[in-house]
Formats: sequence, C-alpha cells, structure tokens
Amino acid sequence: MPPAPHNPPAKPKPPKSLELATLDEDNLRDEGAYNAIGFYDLDLSGRSAKAAEFNQCRFKSVDLSGTTLNKTSLTDCLIESSNLANLHTDASTLIRVSVADSRLTGLQWIDGVLRDVTLRGCKLDLSVFRASDLRSVLFEDCNLTQADFAGADLGGAQFVRCDLGAAQFSNAKLAGARFSDCNLEGVGGVTSFDGATIATGDLMTLSYVLAAALGITVEERSQDSSG
Repeated sequence: MPPAPHNPPAKPKPPKSLELATLDEDNLRDEGAYNAIGFYDLDLSGRSAKAAEFNQCRFKSVDLSGTTLNKTSLTDCLIESSNLANLHTDASTLIRVSVADSRLTGLQWIDGVLRDVTLRGCKLDLSVFRASDLRSVLFEDCNLTQADFAGADLGGAQFVRCDLGAAQFSNAKLAGARFSDCNLEGVGGVTSFDGATIATGDLMTLSYVLAAALGITVEERSQDSSG
C-alpha cells in the first residue's frame, strides 16, 4: 500500500482586485512595498532591490532573469509563465506562493524560507537552495537536474514526477520528505535520505546510488542455463 500523501501546501490568498503595474510607478526598489499589484508582460531583468515586500501580487509573463532580491518577501503571490533564470536571493521568504510553467534555471535561493509553496511544470535545473527551509513545499513535474539542496531542511517537502538527476543533498534534512515517480539517478548526499519516504519504483535507482556511495560493488547474477 502506498504511503498516504502529505497535505498539499496552502494556496495563496487572492486579493479582491489587482492594480496593473507600470515600470514608472512599480519598478523594483529597496524597501519597496507592493500590495495587490499585477506585474504583466514586464521586463524587470538585471535589477537589484533589497528588503522589498510583495503581498497578494501576480506575476505573469514577467522577465526577472539576473535580478537580485536580497531579504525580500513574497506572500500570497502567483507567478506564471515567467523567467526567473539566475535570479539571486539571500535570506528571502516565500509564504503561500504558487509558481507555474516558469523558468528558474540557475535560481539561487540561499539561506531563505519557502513555506506553503507549490512549483508545477517549472525548469529548476542548476538551481541552488543551500541552507534554506523548504518545509511544506511541493515540486511537481519539475526539472531539478543538478539542483543543490545542500544543508537545506526538506522535512515535509514533496517531489512528484520530478527529474532530480545529479541533484545534491549533502547534509540536507530529509526526514518526512516524499519522492514519487522521480528520477534520482546520480544524486549526491544519498546518505542524507534517512527518514524520507520513497516510492518503490524510485527506490531501485537510489539503492544503486547508495551502494556506489558506500563502495559496494553490485554484481548481477547471470542466469545458469544448465539449470
């Protein structure tokens, strides 16, 4: 019998209405406060802002690639079909945030917090979540190849149909994390998986990775045709 699924992350609380953002009025700035703003089809790439706060905002078809947002918080926000490649943050927070069909290749979310966050259909290859708290986070149908979760707290995180090939989990806390229908080939830090729940189909791949990490030679037994 498969394990009972975790409760899904809480959904963002939508605003009653949104005011459309403009670059003149709503460009990123230090300590900026953005409430119930709709950022649609805007180029915000390569910018830098510190201690900004986004509450009940929606980002759709927005380019945030190469932007730096340190000590920034996003609460009750939606991010859709947007480009966050190489976005860099330190000590930032996502609370009740949904991210869908977006590119986050090379994202660096270091020493931050993700709580009640859902990421669906996203490209997160080469992303870095070092030393971050990712409890109550759902990754679904995401490309997480070579992602770096070293030192992260993933207790309660769920990975569903994700490609985690060559992802790094060294010194991560995985007790309570769940993996279902994922590619775990070549993951690093496999000894950190103590306390995680892994679907039967994924366990075979992980067992070979664990054997390699422990220096165990796996010898395939040949079929004796002579009976």
